[in-house]
Amino acid sequence: MTNDDSPHGYRIGRADHECRYPVLVDEQQIGRIFRWHGGWLAIPAGTSEPIRRGDGRDGSDAAARYLLEEYRAGRITPQADTRKPDQGTGGRVPLLHPRMRDTDRNQNTARKAVAGLTAYQWEPRGGYPGADNPWAVRCQLCGWEGNRYWSHLRGRNGNPPSPYRHPGCIDADKVRAVIPAYANTSND
Repeated sequence: MTNDDSPHGYRIGRADHECRYPVLVDEQQIGRIFRWHGGWLAIPAGTSEPIRRGDGRDGSDAAARYLLEEYRAGRITPQADTRKPDQGTGGRVPLLHPRMRDTDRNQNTARKAVAGLTAYQWEPRGGYPGADNPWAVRCQLCGWEGNRYWSHLRGRNGNPPSPYRHPGCIDADKVRAVIPAYANTSND
């Protein structure tokens, strides 16, 4: 994202566990931006409703510029970057992410995705967000936590996903040896 000495007048900070990036002016947060189903959305500081402001590769800058324009127009009061720590779910995870519509199709897709995570020893840390949105997960092989995309974890054409999981995890041969779903495959 943007450097501290950005000529744009803002800095995009480090993402939280849901991949929402704070937009900072003089280290004060003027809002957050995030990507959802291809579009970039902005949430001005002090509000909770996202506003679609960009698409594609340049969408993050478009969303951040929108927040900066609103801030400069006096419609946003900056706040300290009060990132809420991930409180965990206490073992209970909703089936669907709050932004997913509660439809039969989404529920069925979410159940398949959760079953796939279970088969490859991932633990969801939040509800299913859709195949191409970041999903907070925990690696059951080593305890690593971070965001992955279901579209990358599900494999292709009936093949299992790559046994490479994330930096620092056990090597591919060990992954294949400990996860029964990889039996009789050599997928890399």
